Amino acid sequence: MTGPKPLVVVGDVLLDEDIEGVATRLAPDAPAPVVDVTQDRTHPGGAGLAAALAARGGREVVLVTALGDDDASEAVRRELRGRVRLVEIPLTGSLPVKTRVLAGGRPLVRIDRGGGTPGEPDGAVRDALAQAHAVLVADYGRHTASAVRQHLAAVVPRTPLVWDPHPKGEEPVPGARLVTPNAAEARGLCPSGGSEGSGGSRSDSLRDHAERGMVLAERWQAAGVAVTLGDRGVLLARPGDGTPMLIPPPYRATGDPCGAGDCFAAATAAALADGALPEEALQRAVAEAAAFVSEGGAGNPALWRTAPASPAIEAPSTDPFALAEQVRARGGTVVATGGCFDLLHAGHVGLLDSARGIGDCLIVCVNSDASVARLKGPGRPLNPEADRVRVLQALGCVDAVAVFDEDTPEELLARLRPDVWVKGGDYSVQDLPEAGTLRAWGGQAVILPYLDGRSTTLLARRAARAAAR
Repeated sequence: MTGPKPLVVVGDVLLDEDIEGVATRLAPDAPAPVVDVTQDRTHPGGAGLAAALAARGGREVVLVTALGDDDASEAVRRELRGRVRLVEIPLTGSLPVKTRVLAGGRPLVRIDRGGGTPGEPDGAVRDALAQAHAVLVADYGRHTASAVRQHLAAVVPRTPLVWDPHPKGEEPVPGARLVTPNAAEARGLCPSGGSEGSGGSRSDSLRDHAERGMVLAERWQAAGVAVTLGDRGVLLARPGDGTPMLIPPPYRATGDPCGAGDCFAAATAAALADGALPEEALQRAVAEAAAFVSEGGAGNPALWRTAPASPAIEAPSTDPFALAEQVRARGGTVVATGGCFDLLHAGHVGLLDSARGIGDCLIVCVNSDASVARLKGPGRPLNPEADRVRVLQALGCVDAVAVFDEDTPEELLARLRPDVWVKGGDYSVQDLPEAGTLRAWGGQAVILPYLDGRSTTLLARRAARAAAR
């Protein structure tokens, strides 16, 4: 299976309501703005938003949450139908409803209503978690994580788990791969900024964020704590490691940040499900969250305009041409890259992972054995075509592979018609013979950074020298 891997989201669903309008005057009886309503829309929030975002690329997503018999619960079911598979825990009471009143796109007030208590999970919860390639806990302090805690603890040893915490929620189960508090949550959970009880500064310096992250990682027995810092990016801290990693966003995003944390957590868990390392997963998630904010955040009507086809009905195809058509049909971005990929090395993997983060699928165009022999000379390829294809298909970031027999992939690209064609940094766009072909349908050639000092030729020479000793 080379497509997106199954993901389970566990957590509290809310119903978010946005009442938008225009405010040009104050009320006569109080210094309060009068909002003339222009539109009123609702959509799932909390774990429901995270699950819907994770499912956007055709991924199979199961949402374990508490729902009741109230109108808000029914609205959530309708909106998520066809997007994710629901495994419900009974809810006593009503689903929380969070209403934002906005004027000119800016929030004026938020009104919270409702709330209930989750019941006992059944065997369907255990079965769903057992089939997950990764689990995301979207805790909004409404006790769903507490109800499922025993089942979550059982999957941690074998399944990557991302826990998005809440100040009123549960502590993460020990062994979480990543915990993703924002800066304010981390400060509230660890106010000292350094050793607990030290009375340290409450400043927002990177050092304090790193110290809090390290303390929390040790407290929670987590492999890592990723503190989200808004437009500054994410700071990854590990227990006992005094050298944190800062992952900045690719650009400064402007827009509605509502739901950005859910997008970040969902993208992180999805990348881990596909086999990415934590650092790679966070890099991808930071970029996706920035794009999400730029597109209007959770209030963007395009997010909820149409439901994607259920993955259970239409699984992502591994045929490159069918996959490209599927992605285009749902308005996605088709990304392609190419090369010989004779001995797969770190430079290849970095390029492929970065390329996959650009769009909604990655198709790799591979030179056939005859094409490699013409380009590289006698003795090449070192690995036959079938082996090279199989290795590429096993990578989580690769959705499909296509083989071409010509010296350049122009004929293949004319059939695939990708939106973006990616090459490594040892090229320039002007030198790519494919650039002209792409212009025929409005495609774009881009260059991504390439890891210096890695190549099949260098690996082959090193192996030959070692064998000669």
